[in-house]
Amino acid sequence: MNNSTFEKHRILLVEDEENLAIGLQYNLTEEGYIVELAKDGREALKHFETKKIDLIILDIMIPYIDGFEIARRVRKKDPQMPILMLTARTTREDKVKGLELGADDYITKPFHLDELLLRIKGMLKRKTWYKDVTSGKPLVGFGKNKINFENLSCSNGKNDFNLTPQEAMVMKYLIENKGKIVSRKELLENVWHLNPDIETRTVDNFIARLRKYFEVDPSKPVYIKSVRSAGYMFED
Repeated sequence: MNNSTFEKHRILLVEDEENLAIGLQYNLTEEGYIVELAKDGREALKHFETKKIDLIILDIMIPYIDGFEIARRVRKKDPQMPILMLTARTTREDKVKGLELGADDYITKPFHLDELLLRIKGMLKRKTWYKDVTSGKPLVGFGKNKINFENLSCSNGKNDFNLTPQEAMVMKYLIENKGKIVSRKELLENVWHLNPDIETRTVDNFIARLRKYFEVDPSKPVYIKSVRSAGYMFED
């Protein structure tokens, strides 16, 4: 337990399973977090709109307004809010839908408390890093592409769209290291704060999505280039 480190972080826990909610609230409080508990979607939105929240733990199957819709509404108002989806639903379709709506991470029940705590710490680190790197230069342009890293809005000359926070963090890191080779290990450690020995395909999947957004021909990238056996490099 380290109360001094996390005492300022306020977590909104949205969970209608009472025993799990009370247990998580107790454990998160013991870790030094301030926990706001909501048992349904309406309560969740009320907390979000009236209190300063640093991170949301969000169950999908909740009464009145489900977690997918909560994520959509939260992301519309606060593009940078960390959202961790917590659910018993394990289908790939649910996971993809959650991530597309802007969830930063996804953990299925049952889970280990230690894993949940590590993911929360990683998400809060990413939030701090992202806030720092976007404060000086939120607007970036290359080719016909424009990115506003503050509200995550983008244009590629044909379409307007929004990045998810993780997509924006990967893109921002590549741009900040323009002309340098960035390895998968570096992205996993510095953007996701994950063990670089796991989930290397995660990086490749994000890069593929970013190329679809910003490259005229994603199969022949001009801006987000692959460096064989080394990683990726951004050039404009």
